[in-house]
Amino acid sequence: MMDKKGKIEFVQRSIAELDKRKLVGVVNTNNLPDRLVQSTRNKLKPKTSFIMGRKTLLSKILEGSKSGKGLVKDLTGTSAIVASDEDPFELYGRFKAGVLKLSAKPGQIAPNDVQINSGETSIMPGQTVTELKSAGIDVQIQKGKVVIAKDKILVKKGDMISPAVAKALRILEITPFEAVMDPSAFVYQNIVFGRTALSITADVVSAQMSVAFRQALSISMECNILNQYTINNFITRAYNNALCLGIEAHALDSGIIEVLISKAAQSASALAHK
Repeated sequence: MMDKKGKIEFVQRSIAELDKRKLVGVVNTNNLPDRLVQSTRNKLKPKTSFIMGRKTLLSKILEGSKSGKGLVKDLTGTSAIVASDEDPFELYGRFKAGVLKLSAKPGQIAPNDVQINSGETSIMPGQTVTELKSAGIDVQIQKGKVVIAKDKILVKKGDMISPAVAKALRILEITPFEAVMDPSAFVYQNIVFGRTALSITADVVSAQMSVAFRQALSISMECNILNQYTINNFITRAYNNALCLGIEAHALDSGIIEVLISKAAQSASALAHK
């Protein structure tokens, strides 16, 4: 445990670290496995560093830095300060990519339906078969192998996981839970980016722009607005309208006479057939 002098030096060193970086952020680490935190720290080195400590010390560090003052309110529960030279969106994506699969524990609520698929397993016959059956799984022994007879939703989304089901999932090596370090906010070039802004990806923006373009094109066509995107559609529409009008009026013109001759031939053929 640090004494008063050690705490002061820790805060000063940390402030200096934040002030030399382009980005400052806060990440909530509450209830996250230590191995996830450690592996994420290792993956993000050397461009990104973590400052961890008591909330009071972290608050002093942020308040003493040039750009971190606005992040003090994001220090909830157990948190860490992030100092980085990376782009905020790229860094957020790297955080979200570090997902750790976790086994189920009794009493937890299933985040999604947990389905057991039919087929052979690598489990050896024995006590495990009894434990799988006690969880409501249709298990059979076929040619010395443990086989799940049919598909089944073992736990529905929102239901509590029982001790028997938790044990069965461990036996089957099914990990229905995920843990990920989720940054609360970043400050980059004096702009605060919250979770909503950081979750915007290039794919999301591209899809939104595509929808917006189609809507704008539809409105332009309805309002007869001529521009580089609608002109070809208007020319095609005008040509088709003129063609239909010419056929109705039996106008003897190029592009129409061929259609009139074809219609006349079809009528003659139908008449001859009668």
